[in-house]
Amino acid sequence: MRPLPHIQDVLRTPEERFANLPDFPYTPHYTEIGGLRVAHIDEGPKDGPVVLLMHGEPAWSFLYRKMIPILAGAGFRVLVPDQVGFGRTDKPTRAADYTYEHHVQWMSAWLESQNVHNITLFCQDWGSLIGLRMVAEMPDRFARIALSNGGLPTGKEKIPRAFHIWRAFAMYSPWFPIGKIVRTGCAQGLDDAAVAAYDAPYPNRHYKVGARVFPTLVPIDPSNPARPANERAWELFKAWQKPFITLFSTRDPVTKGGQVAWQHKVPGAAGQNHTQIREAGHFIQEDKGEEVARALIQFIHANPQTS
Repeated sequence: MRPLPHIQDVLRTPEERFANLPDFPYTPHYTEIGGLRVAHIDEGPKDGPVVLLMHGEPAWSFLYRKMIPILAGAGFRVLVPDQVGFGRTDKPTRAADYTYEHHVQWMSAWLESQNVHNITLFCQDWGSLIGLRMVAEMPDRFARIALSNGGLPTGKEKIPRAFHIWRAFAMYSPWFPIGKIVRTGCAQGLDDAAVAAYDAPYPNRHYKVGARVFPTLVPIDPSNPARPANERAWELFKAWQKPFITLFSTRDPVTKGGQVAWQHKVPGAAGQNHTQIREAGHFIQEDKGEEVARALIQFIHANPQTS
């Protein structure tokens, strides 16, 4: 593993901000990674098959509160990290500290510290941009992949207008209400208590630097510095024989249709029960979390570990 970046200026959200979260009674666990405290949820039997749930922008592990109890109840060990700059994890204050490469390094180092193998990855939004790179960094740790409303852009793809609008908003808007942004990405709505929970990690604008930066890091043209690493990762996935499934929603203007390339290019996607989740928006975990969890369980049971 490459040396981790040295970060000097960091904020940590006060724990009292996370009091009385709705439907999220889970105890956080903490790991120091390169001087940063990274938080994660660890639920279900400790000897159960591992399911890794990777959140995206601008969410945190709270996003998976509808999926965690179903997966844990089915006998899986469920790991859900808060990415650097999000949730209970520490938040560098300098925008320059947030790079695509740093995020991959931080999360890869965190995963190595957990010493888990035969992982089923479920990833969405930036959870896929980072999670799929984690797979490319250490493919032997992963047994299966479930991709939802995300991908691994190299800068050569056509970028939807909705993403350009979102990117400009993140860069220039003086107002950046995290919870209301998540609500906008939900087809089924989001109650005020959940909106407040998404706001909880960010007492003021200084805590939102990572959330602001994420959209600007997406490779939208071939000059992006992440392009070579993402292209190398794509070469791995074009030869990926392990089970791979897509669980995309029907009402996401940013990623709609993105599943097709994966179904065609990844050998392990052949013959899988690829599913479009209806009446769900970008945050499929909010709109149809229970349905997605059941589809993930079916995927794992249909593809038992063979080695």
